[in-house]
This record gives sequence, C-alpha cells and structure tokens, in this order.
Amino acid sequence: MIKRIGVVGAIIGLVAVSGMNFGVHAADLEADSRQFIQKVADQAIESLTSNDASKSERVSRFRTLFKESFAVKSIGKFVLGRYWRGASEDEKTEYLALFEDLMVISYVDRFSNYAGEALSLKDARKENETNVTVFSEIKRPGGANPIRVNWRVGTNGTIYKILDVVVEGTSMSTTLRSDFSSIVRQKNGKVAGLIEELKKKTASLEAETQN
Repeated sequence: MIKRIGVVGAIIGLVAVSGMNFGVHAADLEADSRQFIQKVADQAIESLTSNDASKSERVSRFRTLFKESFAVKSIGKFVLGRYWRGASEDEKTEYLALFEDLMVISYVDRFSNYAGEALSLKDARKENETNVTVFSEIKRPGGANPIRVNWRVGTNGTIYKILDVVVEGTSMSTTLRSDFSSIVRQKNGKVAGLIEELKKKTASLEAETQN
C-alpha cells in the first residue's frame, strides 16, 4: 500500500492554505502560480539530479525544498482523513514527522528518473480565490508519450504552496489517503498502527540512503 506512492515529487492534499486573501486578479494569480511551479521544478532539477551529490545529500536538499514548497501539515492532515480527529496530540506530532520523512525519502529517487527531461508548463486555471491548477507535461525521450502532471497550488496572494499533484489523472493525495485508511482499518482503527508501519517503511528507506 505505502509502496504505491507515485511518480513526481509531490503528492498532496486538496485542502486550502489558511489565511488566504481574496480579490487577487485571476490572470495574475494564474501567471504567478505558473512561475512558482517553474521555480520549484528548476530547483529540483538543479539540486536533486546532480551526479556528484550523495543520496543522503539529495535527501537533505529535497527536505528543504519540500518544506518550503508544499503545504506539509495540511497535506498530512488530509491524507489521514477522519482519523486525524481521533489521534492524540503526541500521535499527530509523530505522524506528521514520519509523513514528512516518507515523502522526502521516497521522492528523491523519483527526480533522478527524470534527469534531463523537461517540464513543459501549459495552461493555468483559477479554481477559486485561493486555488489554481497548473497544467504541465514531462517530456520523455525517444518519442515516448509525455506524462501529464497537474499541480494544485494554493496562495494568499503572496505565499504559494503546492497542495496536490495529479499524475495522469491520479491524485497523489487521494491515493495516499486510501492507502493510509486501509492500514488504519487493518490496525483496528488505531493511528498508532499506521505510525508503526510508517516507522518501518521510513527506516527501510533511510537504510537505503546509506548505501
């Protein structure tokens, strides 16, 4: 289930960033969201596909990029769904830390698969006063069909955060929510059971970064 975590480095929830301002002009909001996604993509390619960087160094770089560019807490809460309300404060804190670890370590290698392949931004569409969908394609070599990637961006007009990544029509946040819910159900509805599974998965992935 956890292994289904997918293809582009971000993954995330259909939730709004808090504290949004209203009345931002649609054209400006769309243009700025496109610029934001381009900047994130450029930073990822520059820092994460370097052949001279160790995997542990790339993990560290991506953690910084992930925390700066994604609405991490909101995403984590969305993915946990209704089980968030029933978790203790200690469980919430531990879960969010493990969720961040899982996302960071899992996606470092995903970027390596796209080294030298260009992200082509297409249109952007304002969904409401605080959310924009940016449409893009990852071009593949050898005449292969490009990969369609849509980015859900939330903003207050100043700060921009990635809220979800939809790859070929599949929302990464929705996929993770389904997977995590299945695990919690198998653990008798206990978030502690999911936390234990996340510990095992992140420990396994962290061990790989040392190789």
